[in-house]
Amino acid sequence: MSYLNTLIFGIYPYVAITIMVFGTWARYDQGQFTWKAHSSQMLRKKNMVMASGLFHVGVLVIFFGHLVGLLTPHWAYDWLMTPGQKQVMAIVVGGIAGVMALIGGAMLAWRRLTDPRVQASSSFADNMIIVILVIQLVLGLATILPTMGHLDGGTMLKFAAWAQGILTLQGGVADYIADVHWIYKTHIFLGLTIFVLFPFTRLVHMLSVPVEYFGRKYQVVRKRA
Repeated sequence: MSYLNTLIFGIYPYVAITIMVFGTWARYDQGQFTWKAHSSQMLRKKNMVMASGLFHVGVLVIFFGHLVGLLTPHWAYDWLMTPGQKQVMAIVVGGIAGVMALIGGAMLAWRRLTDPRVQASSSFADNMIIVILVIQLVLGLATILPTMGHLDGGTMLKFAAWAQGILTLQGGVADYIADVHWIYKTHIFLGLTIFVLFPFTRLVHMLSVPVEYFGRKYQVVRKRA
């Protein structure tokens, strides 16, 4: 079990990050035409705006929450809040954002998997990634249950130490999370797997950062006269 823990949480993160970085670079260099989200709004507009809005807003809040929460050293915020207070804030904000993203993601997944027109225009990667993201959101929300049993922030500090150790190339970082609940470990493993899949799916459009997108109107799809 110790070897498996080291393999998944000490070695796999570097494999996942390497594949994500070089795979994304290769796709941008060789297949820029595929660098898009392949919008299917014109195929079926019903509930698209609400589902997409809930999903994207929720995911963005979760992403930046994880980024700041895991990579910010404890000393940078200990003057403002305790680890326990930070953990409670993460539960509340992350819980709300997670529910939003899950509802939107489930609606998008249902639409993509059941609507004949959308299904016909979807690739295996399109279907796979939306299902994986929904599962990841479910796992993320499920971590709230064990987290409620220890609100002192100790487990959150372990995850922060692990993530910061990975980025700073520390040895033995897998030991930081060796004894955490299996739900956390499954959530982390699937998150790393999403890094691996990132270059080969529509997720790459996240890196385009189309600032003007947030102020644009949705596509105008006219019905036949």
